[in-house]
Amino acid sequence: MKQTEKRRILIVEDDTHIAEGLKLNLTLQGYETAIAGSGTEGLRMWKDWNPALIVLDIMLPALDGLSVLRHIRLKDERLPILILSAKGAPDDRIKGFSCGVDDYLAKPFNLAEFLLRVERLLTRSFWGHDHSAASASDPAEVKQYAFGGNTIDFTTMTAETRQGTIHLTEQEVRLLKIFIANRGKPLTRKTLLEVGWGYSGVTMTRTVDIFLVRLRKYFEEDPQNPIYFRSLRSVGYLFDHP
Repeated sequence: MKQTEKRRILIVEDDTHIAEGLKLNLTLQGYETAIAGSGTEGLRMWKDWNPALIVLDIMLPALDGLSVLRHIRLKDERLPILILSAKGAPDDRIKGFSCGVDDYLAKPFNLAEFLLRVERLLTRSFWGHDHSAASASDPAEVKQYAFGGNTIDFTTMTAETRQGTIHLTEQEVRLLKIFIANRGKPLTRKTLLEVGWGYSGVTMTRTVDIFLVRLRKYFEEDPQNPIYFRSLRSVGYLFDHP
């Protein structure tokens, strides 16, 4: 396994059967794993154990998963977090992504898909040292980026736009970096899902479309007729500017 030896994964899950099953399968893949049975215990272990990735349920005793997520994001914007929850409705997913989660998988789930998503999330955590265009490593070194009267500050995760100051989520920043790294190049929805969220294979998710609507609302003068974040029929999306 690539980059899996001794990588620590914290499972925050109160269902003992699910938690032990995840621990067993992740251990078989070569990861070091630990289980937290509540939100408060999850936060304590995150601070003390320093995991490389967190698998997080939403419905937890003491402190719910979204509160755990928000707390972690105040301190750490880069730690990969995967929500694994029975709350799989579109509104639940949107809420999770708006809080800064990296990926979201609904229960019941396919184990092989789960393991692939974990591997991709951990692989992406190394991309700051990668030199491929899709990894967005170059924009990761850029503190600010300006286009069309908009200025993005990657240090503060904010953007100055016609609407004023916009506070960006971790996932919005990641998507912006991917577009900037590939300025002027068409990107398929499949590519964006794989690079931005770790999805693999065929998926019908509308995640990319939801985020594009948000980016257009932030940065386009007329979101209904975008000039920077454009859709290419039967291809995907293109980011470009003079």
